[in-house]
Amino acid sequence: MLLPRIKGPRDLDRLSQEELDQLAAEIRSFLVDAVSKTGGHLGPNLGVVELTIALHRVFDSPKDKVLFDTGHQAYVHKLLTGRQDFAGLRTKNGLSGYPSRAESDHDVIENSHASTVLGWADGLAKANEVLGREDHHVAAVIGDGALTGGMAWEALNNIAAAKDRPLVIVVNDNERSYGPTIGGLANHLATLRTTDGYERFLARGKEILERTPVVGKPLFETLHGAKKGLKDFIAPQGMFEDLGLKYIGPIDGHDIEALESALQRAKRFSGPVIVHCLTQKGRGYTPALEHEADRFHAVGVIHPDTGLPVKTAAASWTSVFADEMVKLGHEREDIVGITAAMLHPVGLNKFAEAFPNRIYDVGIAEQHGATSAAGLATGGVHPVFAVYATFLNRAFDQVLMDVALHKCGVTFVLDRAGVTGDDGASHNGMWDMSILQVVPGLRLAAPRDAEQLRAQLREAVEVKDAPTVVRYSKGVVGPAVPAVGKIGGMDVLRAPGAEVTRPDVLLVSVGALAPMCLEIADLLDKQGISTTVVDPRWVKPVDEALAPLADRHRVVVTVEDNGRTGGVGAAVSQALRDAGVDVPLRDFGIPQRFLDHALRKEIMAEIGLTAPDIARQVTGLVAKLDGRYDSEPAAAVD
Repeated sequence: MLLPRIKGPRDLDRLSQEELDQLAAEIRSFLVDAVSKTGGHLGPNLGVVELTIALHRVFDSPKDKVLFDTGHQAYVHKLLTGRQDFAGLRTKNGLSGYPSRAESDHDVIENSHASTVLGWADGLAKANEVLGREDHHVAAVIGDGALTGGMAWEALNNIAAAKDRPLVIVVNDNERSYGPTIGGLANHLATLRTTDGYERFLARGKEILERTPVVGKPLFETLHGAKKGLKDFIAPQGMFEDLGLKYIGPIDGHDIEALESALQRAKRFSGPVIVHCLTQKGRGYTPALEHEADRFHAVGVIHPDTGLPVKTAAASWTSVFADEMVKLGHEREDIVGITAAMLHPVGLNKFAEAFPNRIYDVGIAEQHGATSAAGLATGGVHPVFAVYATFLNRAFDQVLMDVALHKCGVTFVLDRAGVTGDDGASHNGMWDMSILQVVPGLRLAAPRDAEQLRAQLREAVEVKDAPTVVRYSKGVVGPAVPAVGKIGGMDVLRAPGAEVTRPDVLLVSVGALAPMCLEIADLLDKQGISTTVVDPRWVKPVDEALAPLADRHRVVVTVEDNGRTGGVGAAVSQALRDAGVDVPLRDFGIPQRFLDHALRKEIMAEIGLTAPDIARQVTGLVAKLDGRYDSEPAAAVD
């Protein structure tokens, strides 16, 4: 076995070509075995085995900076840089599913949002130039999917402006992001993939012409002088070269020797170079190659031989949305769907199958997607833009200035809101309810169960003069939480008995945390603390009935799976102040810090967002109001 002997990148230097091929096979076997046990990004990593080996043989990491866009394809990089214990992959105290500075000096970028790597590379190359580090190199790996993002082209525009600043850009072209890459760039790369290249054509032409008497040599020289036009005709890589970027490729991304040769040439060049590599997502693993949707981009725990899930998944929030969107599509011809290269992950694939002419995949371009949605709405249709909550951050300006300012009826559906856990800090959807609070006119719904998701999605698409947002959690949708009454637009989930004239606590439950809030109420009840639990349903704007209801309670408590700063709790507090309601308020949510990867329940326990933790603190607050703070043991609610 060769893999256990690789403790760092320089251990690759002494391997022969045959041994490198053996190592690649061992890595693929390791990945299938390890990731099938834990879940994770399998297909992308199977596709970059040879490419990563070649990168680490050519570049001297960590002195040279080897950067990975998005980072979900960095498992092979981890294996080659001394991290081969994958038993705890994506679990607490185990390896991150993305590059992590805490793990290794070989990891540079932790942000796992796509299309950022070229900006990082540009800055690092500039730093090398300023500090005179001529022996330091920067190599940035970006997928063809990530190249659909506007940030990538902003960076390319800057990179190309410095003709003599060395920088190697490796385009990992597997025709996919999650699913197949779409758009004009994808068509261009497809042309490059399927064209042999002008060098081969020119070499063959030279051989023939040099055997031609008299006119052969002059004709060849004329042909060679027309190289640029011929190049665009035979292999139209001119898009890159017109920007001022030297282009090498396409290269077989599974031929280590060819990759090394191309990367060495790029490394020696004194300016920016693009190395275009053709790879196969899921390579070497038949179940992945046969999975047309996303080639096992990300998997749960699976059987390594069949690729089938070990457990049957229960109904998810995403699947509830997916089914309801199809129903809406049949009822209303003006409903259209938008996705940013995540058709299947956000559940719009069913809508796309039913209404192929009413779905738009904009690529990894959330900003464009939001503004395009504004255009669609202005044109008379109602777009539903489904996106992970963490990725809406990227389109905030467009939500604010293009959609809201113009009073466009656009519905944003935010999947994976709140603590998501195993994908780490950049994937927790803990920012959306804070950043969206500042958007005038925007209405934001947080459904507590599947029934409410269906209902609130329908309410959202009825709004024609403002943006609406429906946000929900990752994973399995919980049981129905019925309302026992209604106050204003809010659902009452629990009410004290009629004999209680002024209840102790008004508990404002946000979204999927409703079952936990009811558990908190049960724990408080055991301490003799009466509690009303309400679900606002629409958390922005704050319901007008909330302030007078709060005034009839001694304490107000808000519980949300969003950052505490600027979240629902902050909005409720402001609404109470504006209404002149002076009651103590405690807001419980996610602390404003980046949370390490772990299971969701582990993170919730770590940050104190559990029923016993919250009940304990509320008990202490009520005891303090009663003047018996010192006499109540803190653990009484356990």
